[in-house]
Amino acid sequence: MTTTALSALYQELAPCTSLDLNTLLPGGIQREVGHFNVFDIADLWETTRLRPATPYACRSFYKISLLRSRSRTEYAGQTIAIEPDALVFSTPKVPFQWWPAEAQRGQFCLFTAEFLLPVLGGGAPDELPLFQTTGYPVFQLTPAETARATAIFAQMHEELASDYAHKYDLLRAYVLELLHLGQKRQPTTALHPAHSAPARLTSRFVELLERQFPLTTAQQRVPLRTAKDFADQLAVHVNHLNKVLKDRTGRTTTDLIGGRLAQEAKALLSQSEWTLWEIADSLGFVDVAHFSHFFRRYAAVSPGAFRTLEAAPV
Repeated sequence: MTTTALSALYQELAPCTSLDLNTLLPGGIQREVGHFNVFDIADLWETTRLRPATPYACRSFYKISLLRSRSRTEYAGQTIAIEPDALVFSTPKVPFQWWPAEAQRGQFCLFTAEFLLPVLGGGAPDELPLFQTTGYPVFQLTPAETARATAIFAQMHEELASDYAHKYDLLRAYVLELLHLGQKRQPTTALHPAHSAPARLTSRFVELLERQFPLTTAQQRVPLRTAKDFADQLAVHVNHLNKVLKDRTGRTTTDLIGGRLAQEAKALLSQSEWTLWEIADSLGFVDVAHFSHFFRRYAAVSPGAFRTLEAAPV
């Protein structure tokens, strides 16, 4: 990866950790095909009071976290409570936000898809069960598994700081070990999902929904906003789409779409300087009043109040 490309990656990561670019991208870090790094969460917490939520812009990385403290996450529209000693997997394909409930301890590593190419036979991480768009990201560990994961992260830190010529081969092996540790915690049905028509339709819906985000310029518009929009695009009747999604997710098509729009709205309100009109327009609302009415249903506050709260010091 070129120096320019690597810097661009960390310009995305910087707001995710409240660290400046020079801290995240130390001099002398090796540039190989793909990229890998590992961080101690306690260090970030103590020095910067890690921001409570992972912003929407963090889309370039796959991430594996060992969380030793309580927190919660919103993953693909569902809120998940995270108890201490959990292994968490996140992918650029699925919206992921994280809120710590207390001072945080643990580790996380991040890497690009290219980093794992040498050990995946040319395949992408998205093909792994843990990074499927319909997968479950949080796995509670036993004490023995926690000790093993902690040791793996310690080896990552040690190896990354070494001058061993083949250290990235070792680091890929450590990542694979964490992946296998997570896969062991998955139910067999998750590792070998049935390729039923409802499963395929749900997966296609999620992919189509996510393809519309993130919104990076105020000139972008969300093209698909209603259940009928998605049904037409997927070449199915809207009633069939509603039934399948309700059966598989417990939520209606409209609610899934609305939740994703609200999540993008929260990200734009907290991480951009767009006006309320620009956000409303990009998300497909006819005016700010309609956008505010919609936003209150999901956030219980107005967009302006939400932005003010997010801007308040932590």
